[in-house]
Amino acid sequence: ENILRYIKGTSNFGCVYLREKKEMMELLGYSDSHMAVDVDDRKSTSGVAYFLRESMVSWPSQKQEVVALSSRETEYIAVATAVCRGMCQGRLLGDLTGKERVVLKVDDKSTISLWKNPVCHHERWKHIDTRYRYLRECMEESKIGVNYICTDDQLADILTRPLGRQKFVKMRRRIGFQAVK
Repeated sequence: ENILRYIKGTSNFGCVYLREKKEMMELLGYSDSHMAVDVDDRKSTSGVAYFLRESMVSWPSQKQEVVALSSRETEYIAVATAVCRGMCQGRLLGDLTGKERVVLKVDDKSTISLWKNPVCHHERWKHIDTRYRYLRECMEESKIGVNYICTDDQLADILTRPLGRQKFVKMRRRIGFQAVK
C-alpha cells in the first residue's frame, strides 16, 4: 500500500539536467550507510549520490557484502564503495573535461580519520585496512578528496533509510528531483 502511494505521488517527478560549461563541471559525491538494516542477515545498506554541479548523475543504493561489526565499519565500507564508483565516473569526466578529481562528503568524522590515518592502530581493523588500501592511495595521489558534512545535510540519506514525509520532500528537492510534467 505504501509503495503504491509512493509511485502514484511521484510518477511525474524526474531529474532535470541543465547544459553546463565543461570547465565548470565537478564530480561531488555524498556517501552514507544504515547499519544492520536487514533483520535476517544484519547486513547494512550503502548509498552514494554523485552530482555534476546541481544535477544528480548516479545514485546507487545496495546491501553491503559483509556484516559490519560497528557503525564506523559500516560507514567505511560505504565510503569504499563510493570511492570505487567515483573513480570510474571521475575518469570519464576527466576524458571529457581534463579534470578528474572527485570530492566525497561523509557525515562520520571517525571514518574520515580512519581513512586518513596511514597506520591502523587496532588489530580489529586489519581486514579493513587491507581490503580498502585503495582509498588511501586515491587520497595520497590527490585523485579524491573527502570532507565532513553534518548529518542533516547528507544527501545520501534518502538512499539508505526510510525518512519522514517532511524530510523526504526536503531531500527530494535537494537532490534535484522535481515535477517534469
